[in-house]
Amino acid sequence: MNAIDKQYMKTPFYGARKMTLAMRDQGYPVNHKRIERLMRVMGIHAIYAGPKTSIPAKNHTIYPYLLRDVSISAPNQVWSTDLTYIPMRQGFMYCVAVMDWFSRYVLAWGISNTKDSEFCVSVLAESLRKGTPEIFNTDQGSEFTSDKFTNCLLDAKIRISMDGRGRALDNVFVERLWRSLKYENVYLHNYSTPYALHSGLRSYFDFYNNERYHESLDNRKPAEVYFAPSNP
Repeated sequence: MNAIDKQYMKTPFYGARKMTLAMRDQGYPVNHKRIERLMRVMGIHAIYAGPKTSIPAKNHTIYPYLLRDVSISAPNQVWSTDLTYIPMRQGFMYCVAVMDWFSRYVLAWGISNTKDSEFCVSVLAESLRKGTPEIFNTDQGSEFTSDKFTNCLLDAKIRISMDGRGRALDNVFVERLWRSLKYENVYLHNYSTPYALHSGLRSYFDFYNNERYHESLDNRKPAEVYFAPSNP
């Protein structure tokens, strides 16, 4: 699974069949069905315009994508969240984070061994203690389409936006966060326990928010932009 995750970070447009070929080229004797099963467990899928994306649970409300051609001009205008697979020396965990789009500031994050809505709701609640966005964007995964998650947003009078079907790049800023997190921290440390992973990610997110330069922010840091005195 570690090899699949690393390959996915390089080629997120690979579906199960191409991922199978890539794994075979790296010396893993796997078949298409096994790779398909592992990708499903990991919660990853090819990023391309097509009919398959994160799948909402039956009877969950799907909200329209509100951010196409929208100019993001200030902090707390748009927040978004996503969940990713985190490989460990033995086994894996999931990580969810909430990010401010304008500044790339990570408002809250957490890890869990399951992809349940309770875990995601707790991270959302932590982020809302720090502020309130105008719009909150997610993908269509059942963790984010659940009533528990969407009701937290509706109760706070936040407009809900969800990625369009087949448009994983609608949430591109969080996708870039995951790539940075994995290449700059997770793959380098090969964490052996959830405690070590949590400690390592806490240090990384502190670095990401307060020390890491971003070219897209004119080489400023996310916290510097998010907390700028001129911001409303």
